[in-house]
Amino acid sequence: MGVLGAMARHLDTIVGPGVMLLYPLYASMRAIESPSTLDDQQWLTYWVLYSFTTLFELSCYKILPWFPIWPYMKLVFCLWLVLPMFNGAAYIYENYVRKYFIKIGNYGGSSNYPEEYKKVLQMMTFDARKAVERYIDRYGPDAFERVIRVAEKEAKKH
Repeated sequence: MGVLGAMARHLDTIVGPGVMLLYPLYASMRAIESPSTLDDQQWLTYWVLYSFTTLFELSCYKILPWFPIWPYMKLVFCLWLVLPMFNGAAYIYENYVRKYFIKIGNYGGSSNYPEEYKKVLQMMTFDARKAVERYIDRYGPDAFERVIRVAEKEAKKH
């Protein structure tokens, strides 16, 4: 069990930097270069949450050694935040941070879309919004408006 046991005991230090820093750094740079603002939201939220986690660790540095499971909990949490299949950072932003932020700051979103588009986009999941934003960028706002009209007609039929 020598090498495997040591790797299992130190999984957080072996995998952690790649999961918590390298991949998010790479994905953040890709987000900066992409025309969509939705991936910016995912990665900015990730860095905010990672910063809060780091501040928590710094504040509780005397207590955390008593909890040997903490590094693994942090690793699992960061995996959930980072992995595209979960998009945990975007989930936390949409379901917690955004609602609070809009209440205290009266912000309606920073995109350049008309208000009715923003309302529709706010009702969608992160992945759906990404797809719609790509559609609008590719085919233009008029095409999106036609899709909305067709969807409204279909909804009225049922």
